[in-house]
Amino acid sequence: MIRHRRLVAAFAAACSAALVLGACGSGDSASASNAAQSTVDAGDPVAGGTGRILQMGEPRSLDPAALSNTWAHQPTLGNALYGTLMVTANDTLELEYKMATDFSTADGGKTFTLALRPDLAFSDGSPLDAAAVKFNWDRLKDPALGSTTIRQAVQIESTEVVDPTTMRVTMVEPNPQFGQALVAGALNWIASPAALEKGAAAFDENPVGAGPFTLVSWTRQDSIELEKNAGYWDAPKPYLDKLVIRTVADANQRSNAMTTGGADLTTETSWTNINKAEAAGLQYLVASTGGGQFAGMNQRRAPFDDARARRAVSLAVDLDAVNTVVYNGEGEVPKTLFPEDSPYYADIPLSTTDAAEAQRLFDELAAEGKPVSFTFLSYPTSESRVLGEAIQAQLSAFQNVEMKVEVADFPAVTARAGARDFDMLVSSTITQDPDYALTMAFDSQSSGNFMGVNNPELDAALERGRFGQTAEERKAAYDEAQQIIADTVVGLWYVRALPSVTFGKNLHGAQIYTLGSPLPEEFWISN
Repeated sequence: MIRHRRLVAAFAAACSAALVLGACGSGDSASASNAAQSTVDAGDPVAGGTGRILQMGEPRSLDPAALSNTWAHQPTLGNALYGTLMVTANDTLELEYKMATDFSTADGGKTFTLALRPDLAFSDGSPLDAAAVKFNWDRLKDPALGSTTIRQAVQIESTEVVDPTTMRVTMVEPNPQFGQALVAGALNWIASPAALEKGAAAFDENPVGAGPFTLVSWTRQDSIELEKNAGYWDAPKPYLDKLVIRTVADANQRSNAMTTGGADLTTETSWTNINKAEAAGLQYLVASTGGGQFAGMNQRRAPFDDARARRAVSLAVDLDAVNTVVYNGEGEVPKTLFPEDSPYYADIPLSTTDAAEAQRLFDELAAEGKPVSFTFLSYPTSESRVLGEAIQAQLSAFQNVEMKVEVADFPAVTARAGARDFDMLVSSTITQDPDYALTMAFDSQSSGNFMGVNNPELDAALERGRFGQTAEERKAAYDEAQQIIADTVVGLWYVRALPSVTFGKNLHGAQIYTLGSPLPEEFWISN
């Protein structure tokens, strides 16, 4: 079992590469063996073959604005169609350049210069230049697109084309850590402006990017077939001739497909499935992170606009029992925001259980005419649904609280989250460098603040963490932020996130960056 191992794909959880805070070590000897297991030397890459890939979320469109670059959505698809401007190194979290050659700031993060490789081209032969990047980045600010990347895009005040390979980026507020945020979303995926301007239907029939693969066909709710882009900039990659991507939301089905040889690689979020993969002799990569997934409470509307309702639900729910139901006890419940091997660790509990105090608060609210009644909006995955049912079952033992579970598809949940039309849903604050995740999720002015957290003291602490010049300054700021986040009760922190991939013995070259995003141009298959 891997429950308490610190697996190395990106071992420096919450370690700021940008400010070079010092070495972030694991201290767990299992890390080295697991890393070796996942990177078996199989010799030189072999060209040819078809990679059978599983993803967890069906896209609503192939527009990069509609895709999400996290392990639980469509990262392989986005990287395949559009390639990457840059990635993060798995061991240091430093930026590594792909189609870009530089993204740097000389003024503390108020402006950046993005430099591109010369002569980049989309799959239709048209140039991928600074003007194309500007078009893509500017449009991501449009709320009508419903892109999760709006959280990063709205931090940009303006973009300016300097020459065909250079773009100047001016931020709304200085953010020296912005490169870490860039790679985690659709800013990293550039599509042809001409193809996008033809409209969504036409684009979904013929998406034009500069990635290692191009679309052959998309049968919705079934499979996406891609073929090698002969004009890919980084020849001789990709090594595979084809990719076939299927969406499998059910964790058991993903595990069965992998262990029986029905798929070559899957992005994964289930601790149980990773343990099954290990037992079956499969390979895996896990990005080490802090924070985690939580059942978030929308503070913009009743009942969770009242802090007592949030606290009552938190006190009522035993998260270790939830872990037993959802993950067979194999998940890791986040007891603190950062793990003990993080330079930002502080012994500040995220939650406690107290049934008597929970009932007292439920009764107090009911006596005021505000009984706690809410709906958990669930993704279609078995994990999300079972989570909702587990919380619901525990709350049924209390008086003056009612919880319903509503299951919707990925596009519907994403749209309602963007519109803030929910009471409770699965959200996440998954930290590598803490600035991006915590500021996006909890700063009062952030477009990614889905839960409506509004705390000036927290805003100030997050700002000090962003601009701290020493490790000690940043640590002190994030200690304060952790205490406020715990006291505010933003949700039920039920599992440490597991951004991961599992892959078969014959698939080689697997690499992940940011939050479990695989690079398909590196895949190759042996007999």
